[in-house]
Parts: sequence; C-alpha cells; structure tokens
Amino acid sequence: MDIAPLQPGLSAEITTVVDDSLVVRHMGGEGVLSTPSMIGLMERAGIQAVQAVLPEGFTTVGFEVNVKHFAATPKGMKVTVRAELLDIDGRKLRFKVEAHDDEKKVGDGTHRRAVVQIQSRS
Repeated sequence: MDIAPLQPGLSAEITTVVDDSLVVRHMGGEGVLSTPSMIGLMERAGIQAVQAVLPEGFTTVGFEVNVKHFAATPKGMKVTVRAELLDIDGRKLRFKVEAHDDEKKVGDGTHRRAVVQIQSRS
C-alpha cells in the first residue's frame, strides 16, 4: 500500500446547522449540540481530509478520540468542524480537530485514524 500522497496539512471542514438529529434536550429549551454529535462530525471531517488521496480499496477507521466540548451550541445555529492531518506513523494518522459555532470555539482536541483495506463482501 502506497500512502505517499498522505501528507501533514491535509484538511477538511464540515459546516452544518444543528438540528433535531444532533441535539440533546436535558439542558432545557430546544436542545444543544450533543458531544457525541460533535465528535461524529469531527470524525467525518478526518475521513474527508484524506479519503480522496488514499489508494483505491482503502479507507480509514477511527481508534482514538481525545476532545473537549466546552461550550453549548443551540439548535438552529451553524457549527463548523475542521480536521487537519498533523502526522503519519505508518498506517496511523493523527488529526487536530476543532469545532466552532457562529459565535465561539466550542470544542477541540485530537483524533486518530488508521488506514485499512476495505473488506470485500462475499
């Protein structure tokens, strides 16, 4: 497997509106962006940052998340997550991840993924 096209600095950004599928309501009101939803968006951004340069038949799987979610984003507000590839150790990739809403930074940390071959279904 040639992962030469993978280079630090590859990045992707996802912007979405916080809707019912992304919120928890135990905080009251219409709900706020849940931590698992924020992490899921960060993982998706990591996938998007590198998928286009991976060899055919390969993808990535997440195996570590180390993030802090330190501010609430209300339903209806936009949230933007960004993942940037920091370094590569064999098949293991480490990303810097961040989340911002329209007003502030709401989360950050690191996320690790491994390059794996897609299993064919028999």
